[in-house]
Amino acid sequence: MQDPLPDSVVSGHPCDGALTSAQVEKLLSKELPGDHDDQAALGPQCHWINSDVGAGVSVLYATKVSDGLSAVYSNTKPQATVWRPLPLIMGLPAVAHSTYGNGGSKSFCQISVGISDRQVVAISVNLSPAKVSSNTDPCEAAGKAADMVIGNLKQKAGS
Repeated sequence: MQDPLPDSVVSGHPCDGALTSAQVEKLLSKELPGDHDDQAALGPQCHWINSDVGAGVSVLYATKVSDGLSAVYSNTKPQATVWRPLPLIMGLPAVAHSTYGNGGSKSFCQISVGISDRQVVAISVNLSPAKVSSNTDPCEAAGKAADMVIGNLKQKAGS
């Protein structure tokens, strides 16, 4: 990897800076506090959920594993119903994926971004029913969120 981010960018909790309040509002049409999830198997996770419209965004810092994006390829790709290697996100490799069946793949997508050879940040989007019925691509929406998160992490790293 050419320009990895330092591990220190994921040393905190994703609720504390992965997305700004303004970014959450842009993604979910409402400023919302993040819900800390420290029970996720791979590391700390934050969920922002707009229950008024049934949409949400989550960010996971996969700090409890150190295999980087290769772990996503070996562990997730075999059962993925959606699998799309993406162009670099701000210079970092990424893949969009979902393991949900037919209906779920229309509303959910996760983008895993390799921020170093050992670390991954995962950004997930659950679309509102209105967005699903308008044929919005959940992976496109997750890509917008991933751009925001990686931009914030790069800023935290001073790059």
